[in-house]
Amino acid sequence: MLDKLKQIWKSKDLRSKMLFVGFMMVIFRVAAHIPIPGVNAGALQTLFAQNQVLGLFNVFSGGALENFSIVMLGVGPYITASIIFQLLQLVVPKIEDLAKEGGSGQNKINTYTRYLTVPLAVLQGYGTITLLQSASGASILDSNFTILNWIVALTVVTAGSIFLMWIGELITEKNIGNGVSLLIFAGIIAGMPSSLQNVFVNFDASQLPQLLGFAVIALLTIIGVVFITEGQRNIPISHARHHSAEGQKSYLPIRVNQAGVIPIIFAVSLVLAPGFIGQFAIQSGVVWLVGPGQWLVDTFNNQIVYGAAYFLLVFIFTYFYTAVIFHPDRIAENLQRGGSFVPGVRPGTDTQMYLKQVSNRILLAGALFLGAIAVLPLVLQAAVSGSLQNLAIGGTSLLIIVSVAIETVKQVEAQLLLRDYDKF
Repeated sequence: MLDKLKQIWKSKDLRSKMLFVGFMMVIFRVAAHIPIPGVNAGALQTLFAQNQVLGLFNVFSGGALENFSIVMLGVGPYITASIIFQLLQLVVPKIEDLAKEGGSGQNKINTYTRYLTVPLAVLQGYGTITLLQSASGASILDSNFTILNWIVALTVVTAGSIFLMWIGELITEKNIGNGVSLLIFAGIIAGMPSSLQNVFVNFDASQLPQLLGFAVIALLTIIGVVFITEGQRNIPISHARHHSAEGQKSYLPIRVNQAGVIPIIFAVSLVLAPGFIGQFAIQSGVVWLVGPGQWLVDTFNNQIVYGAAYFLLVFIFTYFYTAVIFHPDRIAENLQRGGSFVPGVRPGTDTQMYLKQVSNRILLAGALFLGAIAVLPLVLQAAVSGSLQNLAIGGTSLLIIVSVAIETVKQVEAQLLLRDYDKF
């Protein structure tokens, strides 16, 4: 490990890239503590202290949402825009053709994604402020919050989201890791010291067995995340155009967890929707909406119902999103064009069906794992008490931290390996 760090520091180019990425993360953390004018900070902190569900959104924003900062939306609008264009590739032939054009087509899709991020940031900013105002029960906005204040607030949070999108793309260009993922990673890491401080300041000796149990669970979770993240099925590929005694073979890797944390992000949005709709119905003043609204709120406040719905949605979206990004028909077509084939499987349609079948089988383990990771915070919060509940940052956070760390290390090692080759 120390040898790797020394190699990184000795490489001027790689050292500059690492320092640049660190500097961008510092800028992000500074921006996360600059609040929007006209906000009642006390009411906002009380709201997040009482609502564990909103805490998950706060994790993805790196604490910026709790501070009601200028980057309170995080990279959420950009992620949403990216997901929309990935889905449009399935239904819009022109966008699908762009995706097949290679680098030039992908650059056009990226440009369209940036344009879509702007209106999404405006809508999401308005929705987030309105929902927080509705859920607080006390006004989080100053009493003199006028239309002009609304315009300023929405302009600021939209600009903040675009700013983070720009920073994320700058980081990605350095080939040190995915910029968006690294920003989310930085936000989660930044919140861990305060959680640990709250635990040890209020620690009771009677909680020692729970603390040890939590440490064991966290260690097992990290091992599981690494195992699933690195797990893949290698399908042998033979190349008919290369003749030798045994033929030239290579492998097509299919990962167990192809969807990453995207299914969890999808599921969070949907599982929170009924509760927010219920709160709007209760506060609408319409008599016949109050009853159904209260039923929605009470139902999804039940941790068993919430956990079951959350797990099911993550499981479903894992298969759905994998179907969006994994195209066995294209892979089978490319193999056939290149004169390659899977041993024992006919090229074309048979290869496509075989790849789809293999993907669905190994995806079952990935979907079950993601579902278990998603509901892990609920289990931990029910099992521990007192200040230890602050440690239940959740399996989702661990999944992001470990996945981003693995990907970043791989990219850094790849650049070190490239430099070793250049010496010869």
